[in-house]
Parts: sequence; C-alpha cells; structure tokens
Amino acid sequence: MFLSLPALTVLIPLVSLAGLLYSASVEENFPQGCTSTTSLCFYSLLLPITIPVYVFFHLWTWMGIKLFRHN
Repeated sequence: MFLSLPALTVLIPLVSLAGLLYSASVEENFPQGCTSTTSLCFYSLLLPITIPVYVFFHLWTWMGIKLFRHN
C-alpha cells in the first residue's frame, strides 16, 4: 500500500537529510568533492533540490488540467 501524502512530505525530506548527513560524514572533502557525478555526495545534494521542483511542476500540471477542464 502506498504512503499518504502527509507521510511522504515528512518522510522524503528526512531521508534526504539523512543521505546528506551520511555523505558529510563519509566524504573527506565534503563541499568540494561534490562536483563529480560519480560520488554519492553529488546525488545527496541533488535529491533535496530535485524533489521540490518535481512536486511544484506536478502540481502546476494538475492545476492546468483542472482549469482546462472547467473552462
């Protein structure tokens, strides 16, 4: 069964934060070493940025469909 939206809005940022803290503890040169796409650190910084952008555009598309349907 899928998780509810309120649970996901709390769970996803916590998982992203845990990944970020894990990368900060494992990588020796944490801020400077995050430029390579082969490092785990790069994706732990990319994930917290990607999720809100995805949610924004998903809601934007949903609103467009709702407005188009009612006009």
